[in-house]
Amino acid sequence: MNYDDASTYSTASGQNLQYVVLQVTLKEKFIGTGSGNLTELEGVINAQASKGYRLHTIATSNGGSKGLLGGDRIQATMVFEKIV
Repeated sequence: MNYDDASTYSTASGQNLQYVVLQVTLKEKFIGTGSGNLTELEGVINAQASKGYRLHTIATSNGGSKGLLGGDRIQATMVFEKIV
């Protein structure tokens, strides 16, 4: 996974915090429907689960388009809660 590529990855998880907030930018396909990088979202969720966090809340918002052939961007903001 490339966390520098249009995603914001928090380094706070794994530091024994009760909650961690992460944001992933989903890139919509130009032709057809669906996201072109759902595996990145899945990877972020699984990485947090392996650190002892569970997905508490997820919210999405439209981030607009990056150009003619870029497709839309959807911001997925996730709140993870430490499992005690």
